[in-house]
Amino acid sequence: MNEAEVLEISKEAIFTLLKVVTPILSVALFVGLIVGIFQALTQIQEMTLAFVPKIISVFIALILLFPFMLNQMKTLSEELFNRIVSGG
Repeated sequence: MNEAEVLEISKEAIFTLLKVVTPILSVALFVGLIVGIFQALTQIQEMTLAFVPKIISVFIALILLFPFMLNQMKTLSEELFNRIVSGG
């Protein structure tokens, strides 16, 4: 295994990581923005109001997006295993 192959595998792993994490982070960002706007408009500064909707929405997004995330990680794992079996 040479340096180019290591960089290729690293690039694929980072790209897969971004594909898996981005939907969950975008859901949390969107819900946080909506809750922040709601708190600014109503002047309610309750700390739990900021966390509970984000936790619930991220949990629901994880349940809904788990098949996609699992498929992406499975594809990367299969590619890595195929490279190991073929010797590089």
